[in-house]
Amino acid sequence: MNKTIQQIILLLFFIITGVSIASCDLGGSEESEWELIWQDEFEGPAGQKPDANKWVYDIGTDWGNAQLEYDTDRPENASLDGEGNLAITARKESYEGQNYTSARILTRGKFETTYGKIEASILLPWGQGIWPAFWMLGNDFNTVGWPACGEIDMMEYRGQEVTKISGTVHGPGYSGSNGIGSEYELVKDRFDTGFHTFTLEWGVDYLKWFVDGILFQTITPDDLPGEWVYDHPFYIILNVAVGGNYVGSPNQDTLFPQTMRVDYVRVYRAKQ
Repeated sequence: MNKTIQQIILLLFFIITGVSIASCDLGGSEESEWELIWQDEFEGPAGQKPDANKWVYDIGTDWGNAQLEYDTDRPENASLDGEGNLAITARKESYEGQNYTSARILTRGKFETTYGKIEASILLPWGQGIWPAFWMLGNDFNTVGWPACGEIDMMEYRGQEVTKISGTVHGPGYSGSNGIGSEYELVKDRFDTGFHTFTLEWGVDYLKWFVDGILFQTITPDDLPGEWVYDHPFYIILNVAVGGNYVGSPNQDTLFPQTMRVDYVRVYRAKQ
């Protein structure tokens, strides 16, 4: 439902029932604790590429995870859908020596942040071997490398497990299969049938993960077997991988194309 229509319906409810607006929480703690500093609402005509003032592309394949797709900068793989969403689409097609294509877009060099609240509303795809993610890397990736730069996965998802997502950190001494994190599982719902909000709250000595406003994990320096490297700017990444170590390869039941739709990405900082 359109956000403006939802707000009008709420206001009519308050008027009819006589409930005081002041007594109700319409937007969580956002208004009192956070201020918006960056956003992309993905408004624009269908087929338009993501805003070049906000996003760049990683072009290529593998990325160290044995992924099977070739990530491109084509609108066939990443473009607006004309309904207020970004569509990142994995396709089964021969391209640059790979059998699949997709996209991986980043705010690297355009927007980077240290601490705050990072949030996205996403409708996930599904299927064996489909691997979407909403995540961040430290902006010193090209100088110190991975995992020394730090990685924060706000949302990572196996397309064959449509009720579960995970939130994980990777750093020196706890990377790859030894990353530190946990899963969140929906009850009587699936991540591929509606939009869900994935949020990270990041402070000097904590990281907190939320799904639809529900806190499911907190990590502090004491929880890590290695160095806390979450004290410098990170950039945001959205992608849909195909295959790889985390999910395995697609099988005969995996349907293509598969699309991850992103309603918005917003970044807030704590009010002083």
